[in-house]
Amino acid sequence: MSEQNKPFVVTDRRKFTIDGTPRPDADPSPEREAREVPPAPTAAPEPPLEFKSPNAAAPEPISTPATPEPAAGPDLPPPPTEVEMAQAHAAYQQTSERLDTAVRAANPGMDHPPLMTFDQIVQSIYMTTMMQLGGATQPGEQPKVDLMGARQSIDMLAILAEKTKGNLTPTESQLMDNALFEVRMGFLEVTQALARSAASRQPPPGGASGAPGRPSIVR
Repeated sequence: MSEQNKPFVVTDRRKFTIDGTPRPDADPSPEREAREVPPAPTAAPEPPLEFKSPNAAAPEPISTPATPEPAAGPDLPPPPTEVEMAQAHAAYQQTSERLDTAVRAANPGMDHPPLMTFDQIVQSIYMTTMMQLGGATQPGEQPKVDLMGARQSIDMLAILAEKTKGNLTPTESQLMDNALFEVRMGFLEVTQALARSAASRQPPPGGASGAPGRPSIVR
């Protein structure tokens, strides 16, 4: 039979019927299952090249700043900058020089006022304390004593001594010790004298003030 006269044959390769049962005439050879070829993974885009100088410093790691703890005591304003401090100092010096010039012009022959020193600071607080303890009372006058002000001045001098400890010359240290000793002893003498006077004084009729010559406390 020639090739052109061969009958056309259709082969049913289904393994199962319509109801799902296996076909008895099905081809026992396993059917080739189509496998899906997974797509090739897409490469992540490379970061752009960065050109760095060989002398460039390595970047610092990013760190989360810690929350600062609240400072103890009252809130203080921010400190002035060095430029502001220098400008304020220069302006103060110029103003002081103009003031000295005006004072010498009004008082011919007057010398330039001496510069402030540590000894003058101690002596100033010492003299203020003694005046508050009644040391400037004229004879025959009733002493006026400011015990609260004197105590504050003595405490001020004590703070100054504590903060300058180890930074004074032997002469300055001796001056500070003597000043503190004298104002403290003067404070004790005045308070004891007032206590004795109050204990021995009889209240005058009519509630009048104490007799002249006795110290009185300035409130």
